[in-house]
Amino acid sequence: MYKIIGADGREYGPITAEMLREWIAEGRANAQTRAQAEGATQWKPLTEFLEFAPYVAATRPPGPAAQPISIRPAGRTNAMALTSMIMGILAITCGMCCCYGAPFNVLGIIFGLVALTQIRNDPASEQGRPLAITGLVLSLASLALSVLMFSLGLALSTSDLMHKFPKF
Repeated sequence: MYKIIGADGREYGPITAEMLREWIAEGRANAQTRAQAEGATQWKPLTEFLEFAPYVAATRPPGPAAQPISIRPAGRTNAMALTSMIMGILAITCGMCCCYGAPFNVLGIIFGLVALTQIRNDPASEQGRPLAITGLVLSLASLALSVLMFSLGLALSTSDLMHKFPKF
């Protein structure tokens, strides 16, 4: 029969050698667990008891090496955020030369909003908030410039028409 001192500092037992072997197998006792044989006055680690040496040798001692290692997956750049930024750049570039930035500005806004929602819902694995914001800002700026240029063009064209036709 044996008594042991648990990890909580309390004394447990008396227990049989078989029960102690089960506790070792379950991880409730290990090589550093202090034990006292029946009739003994000294507390010793389980490694000093020959009958338990093979069992405790198979277990790892507690401490940093015995703790489970938590590996957090590295965050990935959100594809929608990257696409939003690319659409924003295309919208600004095309807005100055041909098609008022359409459809790139609309797509950039949609992709940017979806990306920001995905990043907000899963910040541990989704990254790229600055990309999404950049794409969103560029796309909105392109849309605003498109509306301004279209309005200005419409105003100039109607004023030219008014001067060409006589008033009734």
